[in-house]
Amino acid sequence: MAPRPEPPHVAARAEARMQAVLGPRLRDRGWRPTVVPVVAYGAPGWARVMCRVLLRPPGTPGEQVRDGRGWRHFLTAKATGTAITVRLGDRLIDLVTGTGGYVDARLDCDLPPGWHTARLQAEGGEAVEVPVRIVAPGPGLGLLSDIDDTVLVTMLPRPVVALRNAFLLRESARQPVPGMAALYREVLEAEPDAFVVYLSTGAWNTAGALTAFLRRHDYPVGPLLLTDWGPTQTGWFRSGQEHKRAQLRRLLEELPQLRWLLVGDDGQHDPSLYAEVAAAQPDRVLGVAIRQLSATEQVATHGTPGPKDPGVLSEAAVLAPDGQGLGRLLRERGIVLGPRA
Repeated sequence: MAPRPEPPHVAARAEARMQAVLGPRLRDRGWRPTVVPVVAYGAPGWARVMCRVLLRPPGTPGEQVRDGRGWRHFLTAKATGTAITVRLGDRLIDLVTGTGGYVDARLDCDLPPGWHTARLQAEGGEAVEVPVRIVAPGPGLGLLSDIDDTVLVTMLPRPVVALRNAFLLRESARQPVPGMAALYREVLEAEPDAFVVYLSTGAWNTAGALTAFLRRHDYPVGPLLLTDWGPTQTGWFRSGQEHKRAQLRRLLEELPQLRWLLVGDDGQHDPSLYAEVAAAQPDRVLGVAIRQLSATEQVATHGTPGPKDPGVLSEAAVLAPDGQGLGRLLRERGIVLGPRA
């Protein structure tokens, strides 16, 4: 006899009960589903479509959703069990949101390589459009980037700073890491068909604000692979490190034609995670670029002035405090970027 599965964690059960009561009451008050999408990606024959459906009061302006103070992104009602229609090329697919209002589905499609547009509409809500990147089947480059303290200055998880950055600041007040957007644009100049994806332990609640931040500071367009905020089926919070490991493993499996430039920082576990991948699949990792936090940022992040987890980096790894320094070292090593004329 198969073992009986463990029941959901008490926090997950409490959250589900609260949403079951709250959702219908808010709908009765006129709240309607709003789709918060992120860039989709895939390869010939399939596409991974991701979004979250939330309940919002009628008349909520879109700018408030994208650029409101951070705490607004966490005070949302999740539209669990809501019907949603996805138009992907000539196909029309009906889905239902899961726990937390999430959709993360790999769908069959007939889109050729390049950029396309999908259309998502939750039942009772307005349709939204989202870019879809279909990666070509031949050899190519993938650029995977962390977000916190790699492209966006956050200095997490020091409680006061984390509270200020995540809950109080508007998106437009957040600061980019110097030189990183220029570095990514330079990579795309060298490899115009490179596939860019952002992998973070940040919460899905901030997807709209992060998308706006990346657009405002001229970062390349790409999917956001985020995690949930709140209880899981097994505990109070998800493991950010496991989230990153699982998503990176999935990208390697789904897009075997790509070699990757992995970009992160030394404030948390990026060096060890990237070293782990490079050791296991050296032919798939073209290079590793680690942004070095200052001593002040290190103390703010984990309490000591040195890197929390320097890892055992490969010979293909470069380290510098900003995008300009990383770009110079990548050019010197001949990784992706050629010498400047």
